Amino acid sequence: MEYCNVESVQALLSAPPDKVMSIKGLSTDEYILENIISMIKKQKDEEAFYLLDLGVVIDLIETWKRNLPMVQPFYAVKCNPHPDLLATLVAHGSSFDCASRSEIESILALGVSPDRIIYANPCKGISHIKYAAEVGVNLTTFESLDEIEKIRKLHTKCSLLIRIKAPDESGSRWPMSSKYGALPEEVPQLLQAAQTAGLKVAGVSFHIGSKSHNSQAYKIAIEAAKAVFQEADRLYMPPMYVLNIGGGFVSDALCFEAAAAAVNAAVDKCFSEEGRRNLTVIAEPGRFFAETAFTLVTNIIGKRVRGKVRQYWINEGFYGSMMRIDRTSLVESCIFLKCISNNSSESEKNSTLMICGKSNGGGAHTYSSTVFGATCDPIDKVLEDHQLPELEVNDWLVFRNMGAYTSSCSNNFNGFGSTKITYIIN
Repeated sequence: MEYCNVESVQALLSAPPDKVMSIKGLSTDEYILENIISMIKKQKDEEAFYLLDLGVVIDLIETWKRNLPMVQPFYAVKCNPHPDLLATLVAHGSSFDCASRSEIESILALGVSPDRIIYANPCKGISHIKYAAEVGVNLTTFESLDEIEKIRKLHTKCSLLIRIKAPDESGSRWPMSSKYGALPEEVPQLLQAAQTAGLKVAGVSFHIGSKSHNSQAYKIAIEAAKAVFQEADRLYMPPMYVLNIGGGFVSDALCFEAAAAAVNAAVDKCFSEEGRRNLTVIAEPGRFFAETAFTLVTNIIGKRVRGKVRQYWINEGFYGSMMRIDRTSLVESCIFLKCISNNSSESEKNSTLMICGKSNGGGAHTYSSTVFGATCDPIDKVLEDHQLPELEVNDWLVFRNMGAYTSSCSNNFNGFGSTKITYIIN
Protein backbone atom coordinates (compact mmCIF):
# COMPACT_ATOMS: atom_id res chain seq x y z
CA MET A 1 0.00 0.00 0.00
CA GLU A 2 1.41 3.34 -1.02
CA TYR A 3 0.96 6.14 1.47
CA CYS A 4 0.64 9.54 -0.15
CA ASN A 5 3.46 11.93 0.63
CA VAL A 6 1.45 15.01 -0.20
CA GLU A 7 2.54 17.68 2.24
CA SER A 8 0.73 20.47 0.46
CA VAL A 9 -2.56 18.60 0.65
CA GLN A 10 -2.04 17.31 4.18
CA ALA A 11 -1.66 20.91 5.29
CA LEU A 12 -5.34 21.26 4.44
CA LEU A 13 -6.54 18.43 6.63
CA SER A 14 -7.01 20.31 9.87
CA ALA A 15 -8.04 23.58 8.30
CA PRO A 16 -11.68 24.69 8.51
CA PRO A 17 -13.59 24.75 5.20
CA ASP A 18 -13.29 28.49 4.75
CA LYS A 19 -9.51 28.26 5.10
CA VAL A 20 -9.02 25.75 2.29
CA MET A 21 -7.03 27.59 -0.36
CA SER A 22 -6.29 26.70 -3.97
CA ILE A 23 -2.84 25.12 -4.30
CA LYS A 24 -0.83 25.80 -7.45
CA GLY A 25 1.39 23.26 -9.09
CA LEU A 26 -0.31 20.16 -7.71
CA SER A 27 -0.40 16.86 -9.56
CA THR A 28 -3.80 15.72 -10.87
CA ASP A 29 -4.40 13.47 -7.85
CA GLU A 30 -3.34 16.20 -5.41
CA TYR A 31 -5.56 18.78 -7.11
CA ILE A 32 -8.56 16.45 -7.02
CA LEU A 33 -7.89 15.51 -3.38
CA GLU A 34 -7.71 19.16 -2.41
CA ASN A 35 -11.18 19.71 -3.82
CA ILE A 36 -12.57 16.47 -2.40
CA ILE A 37 -11.38 17.31 1.11
CA SER A 38 -12.91 20.76 0.80
CA MET A 39 -16.26 19.32 -0.32
CA ILE A 40 -16.33 16.71 2.46
CA LYS A 41 -15.73 19.42 5.03
CA LYS A 42 -18.63 21.45 3.67
CA GLN A 43 -21.10 18.55 3.50
CA LYS A 44 -23.62 18.14 6.30
CA ASP A 45 -23.85 14.36 5.88
CA GLU A 46 -21.99 11.38 4.44
CA GLU A 47 -23.71 11.29 1.04
CA ALA A 48 -21.62 10.13 -1.90
CA PHE A 49 -20.87 12.76 -4.53
CA TYR A 50 -19.26 13.36 -7.88
CA LEU A 51 -16.61 15.92 -8.70
CA LEU A 52 -16.77 17.15 -12.31
CA ASP A 53 -13.63 18.89 -13.54
CA LEU A 54 -14.67 20.94 -16.57
CA GLY A 55 -11.04 21.90 -17.12
CA VAL A 56 -10.38 18.27 -18.04
CA VAL A 57 -13.21 18.37 -20.58
CA ILE A 58 -11.87 21.54 -22.20
CA ASP A 59 -8.35 20.07 -22.37
CA LEU A 60 -9.74 16.97 -24.09
CA ILE A 61 -11.64 19.09 -26.59
CA GLU A 62 -8.37 20.82 -27.50
CA THR A 63 -6.59 17.45 -27.68
CA TRP A 64 -9.22 16.22 -30.12
CA LYS A 65 -8.89 19.31 -32.31
CA ARG A 66 -5.09 18.99 -32.44
CA ASN A 67 -5.07 15.31 -33.35
CA LEU A 68 -8.24 14.98 -35.45
CA PRO A 69 -8.84 18.46 -36.90
CA MET A 70 -10.84 17.10 -39.84
CA VAL A 71 -13.20 14.99 -37.67
CA GLN A 72 -16.27 16.68 -36.18
CA PRO A 73 -17.16 15.06 -32.83
CA PHE A 74 -20.80 14.18 -32.20
CA TYR A 75 -20.73 13.50 -28.45
CA ALA A 76 -22.60 10.30 -27.52
CA VAL A 77 -25.17 11.62 -25.04
CA LYS A 78 -25.86 8.15 -23.63
CA CYS A 79 -22.37 8.05 -22.12
CA ASN A 80 -23.07 10.81 -19.61
CA PRO A 81 -25.86 13.40 -20.03
CA HIS A 82 -24.81 15.65 -17.15
CA PRO A 83 -26.09 19.17 -18.00
CA ASP A 84 -22.80 20.95 -17.20
CA LEU A 85 -20.82 18.52 -19.33
CA LEU A 86 -23.25 18.96 -22.22
CA ALA A 87 -23.22 22.75 -21.87
CA THR A 88 -19.42 22.79 -21.98
CA LEU A 89 -19.40 20.68 -25.13
CA VAL A 90 -22.02 22.93 -26.73
CA ALA A 91 -19.96 26.02 -25.92
CA HIS A 92 -16.91 24.50 -27.62
CA GLY A 93 -18.67 23.53 -30.83
CA SER A 94 -19.45 19.86 -30.35
CA SER A 95 -22.30 18.18 -32.18
CA PHE A 96 -24.28 15.31 -30.65
CA ASP A 97 -25.10 11.64 -31.16
CA CYS A 98 -28.61 10.93 -29.83
CA ALA A 99 -30.31 7.54 -29.68
CA SER A 100 -33.84 8.44 -28.56
CA ARG A 101 -36.47 11.15 -28.52
CA SER A 102 -35.56 12.04 -24.94
CA GLU A 103 -31.90 12.60 -25.83
CA ILE A 104 -32.84 14.70 -28.83
CA GLU A 105 -35.13 16.81 -26.66
CA SER A 106 -32.40 17.39 -24.08
CA ILE A 107 -29.93 18.59 -26.72
CA LEU A 108 -32.41 20.83 -28.51
CA ALA A 109 -33.26 22.37 -25.13
CA LEU A 110 -29.65 23.58 -24.94
CA GLY A 111 -30.17 25.63 -28.09
CA VAL A 112 -28.35 23.21 -30.38
CA SER A 113 -29.42 23.30 -34.02
CA PRO A 114 -31.03 20.06 -35.31
CA ASP A 115 -28.36 19.84 -38.01
CA ARG A 116 -25.79 19.26 -35.25
CA ILE A 117 -27.57 16.05 -34.19
CA ILE A 118 -27.25 12.58 -35.64
CA TYR A 119 -29.98 10.13 -34.67
CA ALA A 120 -27.45 7.32 -34.36
CA ASN A 121 -29.71 4.42 -33.46
CA PRO A 122 -29.99 1.83 -36.24
CA CYS A 123 -33.36 0.59 -34.89
CA LYS A 124 -35.79 3.35 -33.96
CA GLY A 125 -39.31 3.40 -32.60
CA ILE A 126 -42.01 4.78 -34.88
CA SER A 127 -42.97 7.63 -32.53
CA HIS A 128 -39.31 8.58 -32.18
CA ILE A 129 -38.86 8.77 -35.97
CA LYS A 130 -41.96 10.97 -36.20
CA TYR A 131 -40.52 13.29 -33.58
CA ALA A 132 -37.17 13.54 -35.38
CA ALA A 133 -39.06 14.50 -38.55
CA GLU A 134 -41.05 17.15 -36.66
CA VAL A 135 -37.99 18.87 -35.19
CA GLY A 136 -35.77 18.58 -38.27
CA VAL A 137 -33.20 15.98 -37.17
CA ASN A 138 -32.43 14.77 -40.67
CA LEU A 139 -29.49 12.38 -40.35
CA THR A 140 -29.79 8.83 -39.05
CA THR A 141 -28.31 5.33 -39.32
CA PHE A 142 -29.83 2.12 -40.66
CA GLU A 143 -28.82 -1.48 -41.23
CA SER A 144 -31.99 -3.37 -42.17
CA LEU A 145 -34.76 -3.42 -44.78
CA ASP A 146 -37.41 -2.84 -42.14
CA GLU A 147 -35.69 0.35 -40.98
CA ILE A 148 -35.65 1.64 -44.55
CA GLU A 149 -39.38 1.04 -44.79
CA LYS A 150 -40.12 2.89 -41.53
CA ILE A 151 -38.07 5.89 -42.63
CA ARG A 152 -39.68 5.86 -46.10
CA LYS A 153 -43.11 6.16 -44.51
CA LEU A 154 -42.28 8.59 -41.71
CA HIS A 155 -39.26 10.77 -42.57
CA THR A 156 -38.50 11.05 -46.28
CA LYS A 157 -36.32 14.16 -45.75
CA CYS A 158 -33.87 12.13 -43.67
CA SER A 159 -30.40 11.34 -45.02
CA LEU A 160 -29.09 7.91 -44.14
CA LEU A 161 -25.79 6.40 -43.08
CA ILE A 162 -25.54 2.67 -43.57
CA ARG A 163 -24.17 1.12 -40.39
CA ILE A 164 -21.72 -1.68 -41.21
CA LYS A 165 -20.19 -4.27 -38.94
CA ALA A 166 -16.65 -3.30 -37.99
CA PRO A 167 -14.39 -6.08 -39.30
CA ASP A 168 -12.12 -6.07 -36.23
CA GLU A 169 -13.20 -5.24 -32.69
CA SER A 170 -10.23 -6.85 -30.98
CA GLY A 171 -8.95 -4.67 -28.19
CA SER A 172 -12.35 -3.18 -27.32
CA ARG A 173 -13.77 -3.67 -23.83
CA TRP A 174 -17.36 -3.83 -25.10
CA PRO A 175 -17.72 -5.06 -28.72
CA MET A 176 -20.76 -3.93 -30.72
CA SER A 177 -20.94 -6.41 -33.59
CA SER A 178 -23.18 -8.95 -31.85
CA LYS A 179 -26.01 -6.40 -32.03
CA TYR A 180 -25.22 -3.87 -34.77
CA GLY A 181 -23.77 -3.65 -38.25
CA ALA A 182 -24.69 -4.86 -41.73
CA LEU A 183 -22.56 -7.69 -43.05
CA PRO A 184 -20.63 -7.15 -46.31
CA GLU A 185 -22.93 -9.44 -48.27
CA GLU A 186 -25.97 -7.48 -47.05
CA VAL A 187 -24.73 -4.07 -48.16
CA PRO A 188 -25.70 -4.16 -51.88
CA GLN A 189 -29.31 -5.12 -51.14
CA LEU A 190 -29.63 -2.44 -48.46
CA LEU A 191 -28.24 0.26 -50.73
CA GLN A 192 -30.55 -0.75 -53.57
CA ALA A 193 -33.56 -0.82 -51.24
CA ALA A 194 -32.82 2.68 -49.96
CA GLN A 195 -32.43 3.93 -53.53
CA THR A 196 -35.72 2.30 -54.57
CA ALA A 197 -37.42 3.92 -51.57
CA GLY A 198 -36.25 7.32 -52.75
CA LEU A 199 -34.06 7.87 -49.71
CA LYS A 200 -30.66 9.53 -49.79
CA VAL A 201 -27.78 7.43 -48.48
CA ALA A 202 -25.21 10.06 -47.52
CA GLY A 203 -22.50 7.76 -46.25
CA VAL A 204 -21.25 4.97 -44.02
CA SER A 205 -21.11 4.47 -40.26
CA PHE A 206 -19.30 1.95 -38.06
CA HIS A 207 -18.24 1.47 -34.43
CA ILE A 208 -15.17 -0.57 -33.44
CA GLY A 209 -16.44 -1.17 -29.89
CA SER A 210 -16.33 0.79 -26.66
CA LYS A 211 -13.03 1.50 -24.91
CA SER A 212 -10.82 0.21 -27.68
CA HIS A 213 -7.05 -0.03 -27.38
CA ASN A 214 -6.57 -1.35 -30.91
CA SER A 215 -5.80 1.64 -33.10
CA GLN A 216 -5.50 -0.50 -36.22
CA ALA A 217 -9.18 -1.41 -35.92
CA TYR A 218 -9.96 2.07 -37.25
CA LYS A 219 -7.77 1.47 -40.28
CA ILE A 220 -9.48 -1.83 -41.10
CA ALA A 221 -12.97 -0.35 -40.59
CA ILE A 222 -12.25 2.70 -42.76
CA GLU A 223 -11.06 0.38 -45.53
CA ALA A 224 -14.34 -1.57 -45.20
CA ALA A 225 -16.29 1.70 -45.33
CA LYS A 226 -14.44 2.72 -48.49
CA ALA A 227 -15.60 -0.54 -50.10
CA VAL A 228 -19.20 0.53 -49.41
CA PHE A 229 -18.54 3.92 -51.06
CA GLN A 230 -17.29 2.00 -54.10
CA GLU A 231 -20.34 -0.28 -54.08
CA ALA A 232 -22.63 2.77 -54.11
CA ASP A 233 -20.71 4.09 -57.14
CA ARG A 234 -21.13 0.72 -58.84
CA LEU A 235 -24.90 0.97 -58.28
CA TYR A 236 -24.90 4.49 -59.84
CA MET A 237 -26.12 6.04 -56.60
CA PRO A 238 -25.51 9.74 -55.84
CA PRO A 239 -21.99 10.17 -54.45
CA MET A 240 -21.67 9.52 -50.73
CA TYR A 241 -19.93 12.21 -48.70
CA VAL A 242 -20.15 11.27 -44.99
CA LEU A 243 -17.83 8.90 -43.12
CA ASN A 244 -18.84 8.25 -39.51
CA ILE A 245 -15.98 6.55 -37.64
CA GLY A 246 -18.04 5.99 -34.47
CA GLY A 247 -16.60 5.88 -30.97
CA GLY A 248 -14.28 3.69 -28.97
CA PHE A 249 -11.71 6.41 -28.29
CA VAL A 250 -10.03 6.53 -24.88
CA SER A 251 -8.45 9.61 -23.33
CA ASP A 252 -5.12 7.96 -22.52
CA ALA A 253 -2.71 10.16 -24.46
CA LEU A 254 -0.68 7.44 -26.16
CA CYS A 255 -3.71 5.36 -27.11
CA PHE A 256 -5.61 8.34 -28.47
CA GLU A 257 -2.67 9.66 -30.46
CA ALA A 258 -2.18 6.20 -31.98
CA ALA A 259 -5.88 5.97 -32.86
CA ALA A 260 -5.87 9.48 -34.37
CA ALA A 261 -2.79 8.68 -36.44
CA ALA A 262 -4.44 5.48 -37.71
CA VAL A 263 -7.61 7.38 -38.66
CA ASN A 264 -5.72 10.16 -40.46
CA ALA A 265 -3.53 7.71 -42.36
CA ALA A 266 -6.46 5.51 -43.37
CA VAL A 267 -8.54 8.42 -44.64
CA ASP A 268 -5.57 9.71 -46.65
CA LYS A 269 -4.99 6.25 -48.11
CA CYS A 270 -8.60 5.36 -48.92
CA PHE A 271 -9.80 8.70 -50.28
CA SER A 272 -8.11 10.78 -52.94
CA GLU A 273 -7.23 14.41 -52.35
CA GLU A 274 -10.29 15.45 -54.33
CA GLY A 275 -12.40 12.90 -52.48
CA ARG A 276 -11.26 14.26 -49.13
CA ARG A 277 -12.28 17.78 -50.13
CA ASN A 278 -15.86 16.54 -50.57
CA LEU A 279 -15.78 14.21 -47.54
CA THR A 280 -17.31 15.03 -44.16
CA VAL A 281 -15.77 12.90 -41.41
CA ILE A 282 -17.61 12.66 -38.10
CA ALA A 283 -17.23 10.55 -34.96
CA GLU A 284 -19.30 9.60 -31.93
CA PRO A 285 -16.95 9.87 -28.92
CA GLY A 286 -18.51 9.54 -25.48
CA ARG A 287 -16.01 7.98 -23.12
CA PHE A 288 -13.19 10.14 -24.49
CA PHE A 289 -14.74 13.35 -23.16
CA ALA A 290 -16.58 12.04 -20.10
CA GLU A 291 -14.60 9.30 -18.38
CA THR A 292 -11.68 11.12 -16.76
CA ALA A 293 -13.61 14.31 -15.97
CA PHE A 294 -15.63 12.72 -13.15
CA THR A 295 -14.44 11.45 -9.76
CA LEU A 296 -16.79 9.52 -7.47
CA VAL A 297 -16.42 9.97 -3.70
CA THR A 298 -18.15 7.33 -1.54
CA ASN A 299 -18.53 6.87 2.20
CA ILE A 300 -18.05 3.62 4.14
CA ILE A 301 -21.38 3.09 5.89
CA GLY A 302 -20.81 -0.40 7.31
CA LYS A 303 -18.06 -2.84 8.31
CA ARG A 304 -17.77 -6.49 9.32
CA VAL A 305 -14.64 -8.33 10.52
CA ARG A 306 -14.36 -12.10 10.08
CA GLY A 307 -10.95 -13.19 11.24
CA LYS A 308 -8.43 -11.80 8.79
CA VAL A 309 -11.11 -10.78 6.30
CA ARG A 310 -12.63 -7.31 6.15
CA GLN A 311 -16.02 -6.53 4.59
CA TYR A 312 -17.22 -2.99 3.96
CA TRP A 313 -20.43 -1.37 2.69
CA ILE A 314 -20.38 1.93 0.79
CA ASN A 315 -23.21 4.22 -0.29
CA GLU A 316 -22.78 3.50 -4.01
CA GLY A 317 -22.54 0.29 -6.01
CA PHE A 318 -23.56 -1.94 -8.89
CA TYR A 319 -27.06 -0.51 -9.25
CA GLY A 320 -25.79 3.03 -8.93
CA SER A 321 -22.67 4.11 -10.79
CA MET A 322 -20.76 0.85 -11.18
CA MET A 323 -22.87 -1.44 -13.35
CA ARG A 324 -20.70 -0.96 -16.45
CA ILE A 325 -17.34 -0.34 -14.78
CA ASP A 326 -14.46 -2.75 -15.18
CA ARG A 327 -13.40 -3.98 -11.72
CA THR A 328 -9.71 -3.69 -12.60
CA SER A 329 -10.26 -0.02 -13.37
CA LEU A 330 -11.96 0.47 -10.00
CA VAL A 331 -9.00 -1.03 -8.17
CA GLU A 332 -6.46 1.02 -10.10
CA SER A 333 -8.32 4.29 -9.58
CA CYS A 334 -9.15 3.94 -5.88
CA ILE A 335 -7.78 6.33 -3.22
CA PHE A 336 -8.53 5.98 0.51
CA LEU A 337 -9.28 8.83 2.88
CA LYS A 338 -9.39 8.02 6.60
CA CYS A 339 -11.49 10.06 8.98
CA ILE A 340 -9.40 10.60 12.14
CA SER A 341 -11.21 11.66 15.31
CA ASN A 342 -9.57 13.84 17.94
CA ASN A 343 -11.46 11.81 20.59
CA SER A 344 -13.61 14.75 21.65
CA SER A 345 -17.26 14.28 22.46
CA GLU A 346 -18.08 15.96 19.17
CA SER A 347 -15.88 13.70 17.08
CA GLU A 348 -17.81 14.11 13.85
CA LYS A 349 -17.42 17.87 13.92
CA ASN A 350 -13.79 17.74 14.99
CA SER A 351 -12.55 14.86 12.86
CA THR A 352 -9.96 15.42 10.16
CA LEU A 353 -9.12 13.48 7.01
CA MET A 354 -5.87 11.66 6.32
CA ILE A 355 -4.83 10.51 2.88
CA CYS A 356 -4.45 6.81 3.58
CA GLY A 357 -3.20 5.67 0.21
CA LYS A 358 -3.83 4.26 -3.24
CA SER A 359 -4.47 0.68 -4.26
CA ASN A 360 -1.39 0.37 -6.44
CA GLY A 361 1.46 -0.46 -4.12
CA GLY A 362 2.65 -2.24 -1.01
CA GLY A 363 4.12 -1.33 2.34
CA ALA A 364 1.35 -0.95 4.90
CA HIS A 365 -0.46 -3.88 6.47
CA THR A 366 -3.46 -4.89 4.39
CA TYR A 367 -6.33 -7.36 4.65
CA SER A 368 -8.31 -9.39 2.17
CA SER A 369 -11.34 -7.15 1.73
CA THR A 370 -14.67 -7.03 -0.04
CA VAL A 371 -16.53 -3.80 -0.68
CA PHE A 372 -20.31 -4.11 -1.12
CA GLY A 373 -22.78 -1.62 -2.50
CA ALA A 374 -25.65 -0.42 -0.35
CA THR A 375 -28.46 -2.56 -1.82
CA CYS A 376 -29.60 -5.93 -0.45
CA ASP A 377 -28.61 -7.83 -3.61
CA PRO A 378 -25.56 -10.08 -2.98
CA ILE A 379 -24.23 -9.41 -6.49
CA ASP A 380 -23.87 -5.74 -5.51
CA LYS A 381 -20.10 -5.92 -5.01
CA VAL A 382 -17.65 -3.18 -5.88
CA LEU A 383 -14.40 -4.95 -4.98
CA GLU A 384 -13.93 -8.58 -3.92
CA ASP A 385 -10.98 -10.29 -2.19
CA HIS A 386 -8.85 -7.21 -2.68
CA GLN A 387 -6.05 -6.10 -0.38
CA LEU A 388 -7.03 -2.94 1.48
CA PRO A 389 -5.71 -1.24 4.61
CA GLU A 390 -7.77 -1.27 7.80
CA LEU A 391 -10.67 1.11 7.16
CA GLU A 392 -13.53 2.22 9.37
CA VAL A 393 -17.10 3.42 9.09
CA ASN A 394 -17.13 7.04 7.87
CA ASP A 395 -13.87 6.69 5.95
CA TRP A 396 -14.06 7.54 2.27
CA LEU A 397 -13.24 5.63 -0.92
CA VAL A 398 -12.47 7.82 -3.92
CA PHE A 399 -12.76 6.42 -7.46
CA ARG A 400 -11.19 8.32 -10.36
CA ASN A 401 -12.29 8.15 -14.01
CA MET A 402 -15.98 7.56 -13.26
CA GLY A 403 -17.69 9.59 -15.98
CA ALA A 404 -18.46 7.00 -18.66
CA TYR A 405 -21.62 4.87 -18.45
CA THR A 406 -21.92 5.37 -14.70
CA SER A 407 -24.83 7.58 -13.58
CA SER A 408 -26.45 7.16 -17.01
CA CYS A 409 -26.73 3.37 -16.48
CA SER A 410 -28.02 3.52 -12.90
CA ASN A 411 -31.45 2.58 -11.60
CA ASN A 412 -33.34 3.03 -8.35
CA PHE A 413 -33.22 -0.57 -7.07
CA ASN A 414 -33.90 -0.81 -3.33
CA GLY A 415 -34.54 2.93 -3.35
CA PHE A 416 -30.87 3.86 -3.64
CA GLY A 417 -30.07 4.86 -7.22
CA SER A 418 -26.89 6.60 -8.23
CA THR A 419 -25.17 9.56 -6.66
CA LYS A 420 -27.25 12.70 -7.11
CA ILE A 421 -24.79 15.37 -5.94
CA THR A 422 -22.21 16.79 -8.32
CA TYR A 423 -19.73 19.52 -7.46
CA ILE A 424 -18.24 21.44 -10.38
CA ILE A 425 -14.65 22.65 -10.58
CA ASN A 426 -13.02 24.48 -13.49
